[in-house]
Amino acid sequence: MLIGKVIGSVVSTRKSEKLIGNKFMVIELAAQMNGNGGGNQMIAIDNIGAGIGEFVLVATGSAARIGCDMENAPIDAAIVGIIDDGSRWM
Repeated sequence: MLIGKVIGSVVSTRKSEKLIGNKFMVIELAAQMNGNGGGNQMIAIDNIGAGIGEFVLVATGSAARIGCDMENAPIDAAIVGIIDDGSRWM
């Protein structure tokens, strides 16, 4: 699991049918999470309603699909929690 901050959203009008109706957010990973000083970003599906500026927990790989009950969807990262105060990680 990773910690990051939501810094934006992505709109995709054409996508896999299994992803229709889902929100995608741009996550900036915490420096401690990627080992090279920060700045890495990823796209994660958001089923819990995280907003821009919030600190979040992100599951990756099969845990992401299981965490949002979409085992057969092409998902590699999912927001699975909102952190009350993640500023110390960024």
